[in-house]
Amino acid sequence: MTAMKASERDFRFGFTLGTHYSRQELTDTCRRAEAYGFDSAVGVDHLGPNRTSPLLAAMAAAYACERLRVGSYVLNIGFWNPSVLARDVATLMRLTDGRLELGLGTGLLKYQFDDAGFEFQSFQQRYERVASTVEKVWQLLEAEQGMTRPPLLIGSGGERLVRLAAERADIFSLGGRLQVAGQPPATLRLKTAEETDERVEYFAKMAGGRDDEIERNAFILGVEVTDDRRAAAERAMEDFGAYLTMEQMLECPFLLLGTEEEIARQIIESRERYGFSYFSVQRPHMDVLGPVLKRVRSLV
Repeated sequence: MTAMKASERDFRFGFTLGTHYSRQELTDTCRRAEAYGFDSAVGVDHLGPNRTSPLLAAMAAAYACERLRVGSYVLNIGFWNPSVLARDVATLMRLTDGRLELGLGTGLLKYQFDDAGFEFQSFQQRYERVASTVEKVWQLLEAEQGMTRPPLLIGSGGERLVRLAAERADIFSLGGRLQVAGQPPATLRLKTAEETDERVEYFAKMAGGRDDEIERNAFILGVEVTDDRRAAAERAMEDFGAYLTMEQMLECPFLLLGTEEEIARQIIESRERYGFSYFSVQRPHMDVLGPVLKRVRSLV
């Protein structure tokens, strides 16, 4: 069977679960998302007050709906022992009827490590830990009775993790931010359209013959439905616009701004230009993007 080119894949849409304060609230969110046409609900991995366990949230979401795939975006590898993770992945695969997508990343927020008493290792060490965790978890899952491994999502924009995703992932997720050169760690800005071109081209080169087998995901940072796209970009400048021009903001693939029709066409153009067929948004944007999904699918 011939693998499908990135620009020809069916669209998928996901959202992060964030924190829900009751079973009913989470159930309502997931059922609303399912009605809109979303395909996945994923837990986020942060520590601190008012945070939710990503895998427990994924389990609860799976029980709240019938169709949504569930998973993590993305597990902070510094918080996880591979054997414990393999146990939890196997449990989720069994109890969600195989609807799990496992997302892994290196982690970025040093203060969460510090507050919880975890060592914040160098990026090279965290990268190596992601690679070794994948190996160990897959080995342990092979020993499970009747177990197939879940699709693996690796999220990053840095060259080393892009190479790892090209080698091992089923889903490559490109985040919309990058470190500003010459600034303190975690000083971030949006990727431009041209920088996104460069990164997906690099990924395709690294993936080689695997490129058509790997789904490409874009993690969208902002969504606003409006009749005035430029005015929306001006508002987004307050949160995301440092180091970018207005034209760069309007062209950025990680912001969806405009009428429902304009956003739908922006999503379709992103698939054609970058190969993104899987789009994820944060929970506050789920209800904003939801009504657009049918329009996207009606245009292709």
